[in-house]
Formats: sequence, C-alpha cells, structure tokens
Amino acid sequence: MQNERATLDKRRADVQRMFDGVAHRYNLMNSIMSGGQDKAWRRATVAAIAPLPGEQVLDLAAGTAKSSAAIAESGARVTAADLSYGMLHEGMTSFPFLDFANADAMALPFADDTFDAVTISYGLRNIEDTSAALREMLRVTRPGGRLVVNEFSTPTNAAFRHVYSTYLPAALPAMARLSSNRAAYEYLAESILAWPDQPTLAALMADAGWNRVEWRNLSGGIVALHRGWKA
Repeated sequence: MQNERATLDKRRADVQRMFDGVAHRYNLMNSIMSGGQDKAWRRATVAAIAPLPGEQVLDLAAGTAKSSAAIAESGARVTAADLSYGMLHEGMTSFPFLDFANADAMALPFADDTFDAVTISYGLRNIEDTSAALREMLRVTRPGGRLVVNEFSTPTNAAFRHVYSTYLPAALPAMARLSSNRAAYEYLAESILAWPDQPTLAALMADAGWNRVEWRNLSGGIVALHRGWKA
C-alpha cells in the first residue's frame, strides 16, 4: 500500500511540474493544436453546463481559467481549481474576479453538496484514478446538480480515426517546440490515445453514481462532452 501511494504521489508531482512548465504559453498552444477549435469547444461546454446567475460552479483542472471566465459570464460564481500553481498564477493574473483553489481532484477541499455544477475540461485523463475523481465530484455536487466533462475522445469515423491516431503522436511534439517542453506534449499525445472511448467513460460515470449520463461528440468525436446528474 505504501509503495502504491508513493507511486501515485510521484506521478501527481510529475504532472504538476509538467503543467507548471507549460503554463505561460498554454493558451497559445491550445489554440494552435486544436486548429482554433478550442473556442467553439469552450462555448459548447458552457452551453452544456447551462450555468444560471448566482449558481456555484466548480471548474476543475481549470488551467489558466479561460474556461472559468467563460462560465462566469452567465453570472454564476465560479471557483477555478487546479493542481498546478503555475496555471493558477496565470489565471489569477488574467481573471482576478474569480475564486481560485489549489486542489487535488481525488481529495477536493470542499464540503459535501457545495456546487450546483462541476465541470472539468481536458483534465480527467491526467488524474491517477478516474473513478475516484468522479466520486469526489459527485460528493461536492448538490442533489440535482450536474457534471460536464469535456475531454478528448475517439473519432467516430474509422478512416479518420486511423489518420488521427497516426497524426497525433508526430504532430503534437513537433508543434510543442514552440513551448520548449517537448516531453509535456509527447505525454499529451499518449494520454489522449490511451483514453477510454465515449461509451466507456459514460459507464465509468454511471458506476461512480452519476445518473442520466449522456454524451455529445464535437468535431467528429475528437472531443466529447459527457454530462450526468446527481440524484
């Protein structure tokens, strides 16, 4: 048990350092690597959350908090949470009106039934135990509240899926030369290709206690929005 815990702690620290190292150019790299689609994906995520004025929303793996700021435009009160201090620093500099928290998604520093909605974009696959994180998100969500997961997924067209799986490991590290952190983007490509497909993630959410789980593909399944509710 101690060895397993030490391994998890080391992986968490490695991921934290990796995102600290790319924080300064994170938004630029996201835009380049997504071909500019990141803005449309962000809008779709906010629409899926459907935040209302005065609601409490937790944005996990918020990075530089661009997603959090987009949610806050609705009048909701948003807490931008991330494990990386580098990302939080960038977010606090750009969006000082938001609430910020350094948070481990597997042990969230919030009371039960705190938030009307929880969301996480492109961060769930970086957490050591997906199911544990989904259960923690359920714990801090109020009854009747919802979860929206925005994550890279599996293209639905078989031919495009083959091209995508070949392109990604080569293209991301090449583009990452702009960030001076090639290893981080090699990890990114590997984590995307290893991530479960849409039905598998939906099943994990249901097993963690989320009800009425559904998903919507964006850009042919390159990204998928999964949504569930707390009973």
